[in-house]
Amino acid sequence: MMLRLMGIFKIPMIGYVRPRLVEINDNDVIVRIKLRRRTKNHLKSMYFGVLAVGADVTAGLHAFYFCDELNVRPSFAFKAMKSEFVKRAETDVIFSCNEGAVIREQVLRAIQTNERQNHWVKVTAKDLSGEIVALFEMEISVKIK
Repeated sequence: MMLRLMGIFKIPMIGYVRPRLVEINDNDVIVRIKLRRRTKNHLKSMYFGVLAVGADVTAGLHAFYFCDELNVRPSFAFKAMKSEFVKRAETDVIFSCNEGAVIREQVLRAIQTNERQNHWVKVTAKDLSGEIVALFEMEISVKIK
């Protein structure tokens, strides 16, 4: 629900792409984006901008998850991104990030120090056959308001 509301009110691109949260827990986030008219490029594969949105959402959800759990309001942004597009994504894409422990530690450090904390996390994008289509490294920057 939070993801849908963010797409409507805060970041319209997320609303346009319509990512779906498959799973979230203390260690993992899994998000799915369907390959459809809105997400395809002229080669009938997923547009690289949509892949970037998927990586953004996947890495960012953990920060919001832990801030909600700890009842704090984050000031959250991505400072940098590295990406490697391995092959064309010609099916729906599943994004995963399993660095929850690292992100939780980053949020706790931001609470303790009251300073902005930056950390790199990895997001993997796979097609429905399980083949990697893209690899992302996102530098998450978190400060508690």
